[in-house]
Amino acid sequence: MRKLTVFILIFFMFSGLLHSQQDEIFKHRLNSMTETSFRETCRRLSQHPFVRGNFEQEKTIKRLNRSLKSSGSFIIAASLGMVWDTVNPFPSTLVLGRDFIIQSRPGGQRTSVSAQGNETFLRIAAVISSVFTGNAQGLIDNFEIYYSERGASWEMALIPLDRAINSFANMIIMNGDAVIKSIQITEQNNDTIKYALSNHSFPGALSENENGLFTIP
Repeated sequence: MRKLTVFILIFFMFSGLLHSQQDEIFKHRLNSMTETSFRETCRRLSQHPFVRGNFEQEKTIKRLNRSLKSSGSFIIAASLGMVWDTVNPFPSTLVLGRDFIIQSRPGGQRTSVSAQGNETFLRIAAVISSVFTGNAQGLIDNFEIYYSERGASWEMALIPLDRAINSFANMIIMNGDAVIKSIQITEQNNDTIKYALSNHSFPGALSENENGLFTIP
């Protein structure tokens, strides 16, 4: 379990746009008047089974007053999980499956952890998937939600209700339009992880190599 926890923490470190007026979203708690719009936003986010794109990540370590930046590409496969392929500053690939995590490094070294039978991990993986794929009911069941929209753009804040998720993320703030453009995760120690997602594309299927990433070695 300790090793699995370390891998989950690694996932959250692969996390952008700087968020302005962060407190403003907390004036807009989801209610009966905004839930229809919220669900429609989630429907748009979930209509593509596969999403590819690029990411820029910045992790700010508050106690050290230091930021760590990385960039690369991502794949979100609603039925399989997510791949974060980091190019800069150091190449590495992280795969979060339904019940496993795989980390690959240059030279072909792959480290995997299976979580079959671990209900805590399975729940965390399902909730993370809900965030990235726009699973409206999954979000409603697991978060206190704040939501606002302006034209085609939207913003939402998620406060975890689940203790397992809350131990890693104090809150999550996202914004976008037909796709997620930015995600900011604030951890319990007030460190932040920010993703900027760009160049989204929606393939009808994954390549053979991409499918292979979701296979435990």
